[in-house]
Amino acid sequence: MEFFNNVGLDSLKPSLFELVSQEQLRDLLQPALKYVLAVFAQRYPRYLLRIVNKHEEFYAALMLVVEQHYLRKHGASFAENFYGLKRRRRPFVEPVREKAATGGIPAGEQLRQKDIYRSLLFLVGVPYLRAKAQDYYEDLGGGVSADIMNVNTDIRLIRMLTDTVSLNALLPRWWFRRTYKTLYPWLNTVFELWLFLYNVAYLFDKTPYYRPWFAWMGIDIRRIGIEDLVCQLLATVASPSQKRGILALIRHLITRSPQLLLDSLRLLLPTGVFFIKFLEWWYSPGSPARSLSTSPLGPAVPPPKMLPPHPRGISFDRQQYGICPLCHEAINNATALPSGYVFCYRCAYDQVEKHGVCPVTLLPTRVWQLRKVLV
Repeated sequence: MEFFNNVGLDSLKPSLFELVSQEQLRDLLQPALKYVLAVFAQRYPRYLLRIVNKHEEFYAALMLVVEQHYLRKHGASFAENFYGLKRRRRPFVEPVREKAATGGIPAGEQLRQKDIYRSLLFLVGVPYLRAKAQDYYEDLGGGVSADIMNVNTDIRLIRMLTDTVSLNALLPRWWFRRTYKTLYPWLNTVFELWLFLYNVAYLFDKTPYYRPWFAWMGIDIRRIGIEDLVCQLLATVASPSQKRGILALIRHLITRSPQLLLDSLRLLLPTGVFFIKFLEWWYSPGSPARSLSTSPLGPAVPPPKMLPPHPRGISFDRQQYGICPLCHEAINNATALPSGYVFCYRCAYDQVEKHGVCPVTLLPTRVWQLRKVLV
């Protein structure tokens, strides 16, 4: 493990595990947000159902705003900044002497406008296109047997089912879908293999880029060093003081609120994950917290309400507990009827077999409905 974590003489070069971790964080944000929206959409479908149905577009627009803010202010994507990484324009030769003489970050390493646009293309655009391509492949029945999806349907059956659609217009669409279903898994596999080879080359210091498009953009990933922290501190201290006054303060808060919200995502993300996990644990069936307030067997089932005696039924004394209303002796082998009254088993059996009713309530009863009371 020490070999794979070794970064050599360059202490600011991140390991492959840091880069993979920040990519996994970025990949987990979309399904997590979709799950939260789906849960709240069940309660507020009028407002959130359309967003859930267009989740890919909503997530792409949201990440476009977030990633653009972090690239402009921090020179890194949201996930990279979360792991203490940044992007820089890779120089042809490392300016070691320039950094030692002047200190700080060279101006040539900061991201330019075109670098930000290119980064947004691969941070937002490419994942969006891949997600839509995967959804279209699944809509076509990707991975399902052709017999189930009726791909080889008879042309005469198609003509019968689509009377208003000409066959000449249907065949090109059918061939396109069939070709797409065949080629998409292979193209996706080649793309993933391409990324894997770059990861292996980066791991063994064969290339400074762990993704192929970084070589085209001329950008590499670095750890945030002491120079970056000093520059951020100086930028905060050197910010111009705002004019005093209530109106100026309100204007300052309104203009700074979106930036403060975006910057706080770095702290809100782990807090939100902890809160969701806590709620999941709290409401889980095996949670110790729930077992303190509820019985492990579930809520107690209330006993059925006893039927009142019928006027033409036998009379009995309610104060004499344990006395059979039929034989007026101590109950032997207690047996309950569906009406809720308890008799001796022999008395109850004879009564039901002869008359077919409860002797107290005259409720129709069968022999198989007798239940022995185990005390």
